[in-house]
Amino acid sequence: MSIKLAVIYYSSTGTNYQMAQWAEQGAKEAGAEVKLLKIPETAPEAAIDSNPAWRANADATKDVPEVTLADLEWADAIVFSFPTRFGNIASQVQAFIDTAGGLWAQGKLANKVVSAMSSASNPHGGQEATLLSFYTTMFHWGAIVAAPGFTDPSIFAGGGNPYGASSTQGQDGKIVEDNEAAVKHQAKRTATVAEWIQKGQE
Repeated sequence: MSIKLAVIYYSSTGTNYQMAQWAEQGAKEAGAEVKLLKIPETAPEAAIDSNPAWRANADATKDVPEVTLADLEWADAIVFSFPTRFGNIASQVQAFIDTAGGLWAQGKLANKVVSAMSSASNPHGGQEATLLSFYTTMFHWGAIVAAPGFTDPSIFAGGGNPYGASSTQGQDGKIVEDNEAAVKHQAKRTATVAEWIQKGQE
């Protein structure tokens, strides 16, 4: 496989960082060339310091490269992972997406194969709405959405979200669902669909 896949995430307290790491592993297992990249933090330091878990995750991931527009252009496929905020994507994610207008205008985002994952603090906290609203932006890009659907038994074990793997963060800060396999399957599927498209264009 000669697919270049970017795993792009935003995570405040670590849930989506964990999901992104699983996606990175899954894509590599599928044979893709993978970059793990974080969306820059825009929250003030005071807000980060007010939550020990947020500060701990910021410190633990300080060496993870920040995503740039060049990474979007480089990638054949992208797996996004981000928390839900009131049924929509986090402002940090939107701020980055909003910088991609130049690439969009040049047609450089068209035909990217894209999939997304999300998390919330309870099982019905808006994960599905967040993913669906995010995919609307991907349609504007002309991207090809490779949602997991129910293409593998791991989807059911991980909570059964056909739009993308979703996690619930428990009171202990850990992911409630057993969705590592679902995340890896989604990343592999994204890389595989991108490979099909690449071969079809040759």
